[in-house]
Amino acid sequence: MTIAPARYNVLFLCTGNSARSIMAEAILNYRGGPNFTAYSAGSHPVGQVRPEALHQIKLAGLSAAGLRSKSWDEFAQPGAPHMNFVFTVCDNAAHEVCPIWPGQPMTAHWGIPDPAVVQGTPAEIERAFRDAFTLLDRRIGLFLSLPLASINELSLLGELRRIGQTS
Repeated sequence: MTIAPARYNVLFLCTGNSARSIMAEAILNYRGGPNFTAYSAGSHPVGQVRPEALHQIKLAGLSAAGLRSKSWDEFAQPGAPHMNFVFTVCDNAAHEVCPIWPGQPMTAHWGIPDPAVVQGTPAEIERAFRDAFTLLDRRIGLFLSLPLASINELSLLGELRRIGQTS
């Protein structure tokens, strides 16, 4: 008899939910399926996804279908998906008072420099988005390599925090 693998819901948080958290959602939904479902949200969503973030997602051959800038309040409402993990990917969101997440998911801060604030030539801006995408992809790969079904909670929390320090 085969036991179905566990399914995990992961929420990536940022302030504007326009770039880093959106890219992380797309990466994990591609790399983590079918055992992971990723979501993203912002404390103060800007209401649109940055075209540079969508460009990086499409360059990687990932789907951008359904990606949108939204408030984290959607995930704190009754009937929202139960989150197993919540990762902040920007320093602002890491220091904000977050909603109470039902079920007390594991949380960690995975700060990524904000490519949306980079000013300069189009090439410099594209490089900032590419660097953010690459770092998110690396961290998500490390996350997916963790033995989630067999690791104890304290060890898992330590690993999640270490991943957030990976460059």
